[in-house]
Amino acid sequence: MIPAANIEDVIFHVAEALRVPVLVAALLCLAIVLVEFGRFAIELSRRRGRSYTGLQAATEEALAVLRTRRDHAAAALSLDRIASGPEMRATIGRLVGQWERPDREEEGAKALADFDFDSMRKLERTRALVRLGPALGLMGTLIPLSPALAGLAEGDVKQLSENLRVAFSVTVLGLLIGAVAFVISLVRDRLYGQDLSDLQFVAGRLLGPRE
Repeated sequence: MIPAANIEDVIFHVAEALRVPVLVAALLCLAIVLVEFGRFAIELSRRRGRSYTGLQAATEEALAVLRTRRDHAAAALSLDRIASGPEMRATIGRLVGQWERPDREEEGAKALADFDFDSMRKLERTRALVRLGPALGLMGTLIPLSPALAGLAEGDVKQLSENLRVAFSVTVLGLLIGAVAFVISLVRDRLYGQDLSDLQFVAGRLLGPRE
């Protein structure tokens, strides 16, 4: 039977070995959330001035181009001003390209589903950070507490203060990552839902029953 002391030593050494990886992972998550915040700011700026009137006008203009000239490129260009990013622009191109096909409704539904899946994939990055940031912060807090308590027992104030500084700093960092990622995820969920709604409107007008 393995003595309990040996098991505790193994657990202690495993926790100590995780100290540097946890700190590095926390810094990496901070870098990722800062990049996502920059992308989020760009996404917000692209959606300024969005309105139903503009969406309706662009869709009717594209529909008129398709009916009179059958020019797919010109129709896609008419809808370009409602596109909030390259993914939405690519989906619009797919929808316009299906205008004369007999299976246009099925292909349009597939294009919308692919756009929705891509939006979910982008949301997963920040949604993961909502949980991962605080988890790393908690791990980064608890790991240095053991040597800090050892320093306290030995009267080593320097060791105590250094480990507590690391512990509290990582806690703040983890909470910051989680809070920023939560706000980004919350607003992006609404933005991507609106994008999908706009695309559904375009698909309904372009690929629905002929008038």
